[in-house]
Amino acid sequence: MSKANKAADFLQNMRDEPPALTPPPVEVKPREVKAKPVPTRSGLKHIGGYLDRETVEKVAILRARLGLDNSELIKLAIDDLHRKQMAKRAFGDA
Repeated sequence: MSKANKAADFLQNMRDEPPALTPPPVEVKPREVKAKPVPTRSGLKHIGGYLDRETVEKVAILRARLGLDNSELIKLAIDDLHRKQMAKRAFGDA
């Protein structure tokens, strides 16, 4: 093969369109999403309050540490306070 043929082949290859490269198909599996229970507020009563910054920070820390939302955290605190008050009454301290 001569140099002229090699050069001509090279130039011809440069002009030709390269074959279209198609990536192999990627199989996408849908992620399993656990359905969260739909929160319902029917039959519940909202209780709110205005708190200072220090108390808000305490609430945020407790929420993070205990993995609870505001409603669960308030319920836990009320249940604990109620239990303590009932124990005081039982022993005549209140």
